[in-house]
Amino acid sequence: MNQLSKANPIGIFDSGIGGLTVVKKIDSFLPNEYFVYFGDTARVPYGSKSNSTVIEYSIQNTKFLLKKNVKMVVVACNTASSVAIRKLEDTFNLPIIGMIEPGSRMAVEETKNGRIGVIGTYATINNKAYYSELKRLDKKLEIFEKPCPLFVPLAEEGLLEHKATYLIAEDYLKSLRELKIDTLILGCTHYPLLSKVIQEVIGNEVKLIDSGIAASILVEKYLRELDLYNNTELRSANEFYVSDVPNKFKEVAELFLGKPVNNLKKIDLEELTG
Repeated sequence: MNQLSKANPIGIFDSGIGGLTVVKKIDSFLPNEYFVYFGDTARVPYGSKSNSTVIEYSIQNTKFLLKKNVKMVVVACNTASSVAIRKLEDTFNLPIIGMIEPGSRMAVEETKNGRIGVIGTYATINNKAYYSELKRLDKKLEIFEKPCPLFVPLAEEGLLEHKATYLIAEDYLKSLRELKIDTLILGCTHYPLLSKVIQEVIGNEVKLIDSGIAASILVEKYLRELDLYNNTELRSANEFYVSDVPNKFKEVAELFLGKPVNNLKKIDLEELTG
């Protein structure tokens, strides 16, 4: 087990780059913390892999982050959160936070009519992770799910308010709008980049739930409870690691974060699997 201290970084991993929206949220909530981010870009997407493979990758990613002396691991990937979070909690003796539980809890707190929509990739919707967690929290909820796979490439191409994005959002969200939901979980870390379009199409009366924001609140809560909150202004630079294509990652990461990305390194898969 790592010797945990306030000065240690927070570890964050994702199957690719979507988790950087979570980095941005946590960074805004916790300006004194710094991060080690790993994007497994050589093995993306996780959504098409078996549960056992996603669990194996998630364990490898966490072990890599532990080598960087992280004090907490945030699983900034809805697929990994849905299938691997319990295994990670059982395997590693440090705080592990995923996307599903905090996002679901925030949705339950926000809904007034008990009708909650969930949008995500095919994998996240098909494995019913949000549905199961929401029903665990409140069996009376009515939950309506919709896969929105094209939102990911639209976000990565920077088409955040393009007319094509509006057209696709209208096609995806029309049925949810007609179901009179009052709360919509953005069940993919790419989707907050499209929140302006999603909000306009679904209607201003519907509350959007960003699991990255919900996770950020939980990260701060855990850090304070465990006396790991960094309350000094002395912080190191954030570090970014990927398993493939660092140039493309840098381009999209700077779009996601809205600022330059330095300290970016490519690692060999042997570092994960060896």
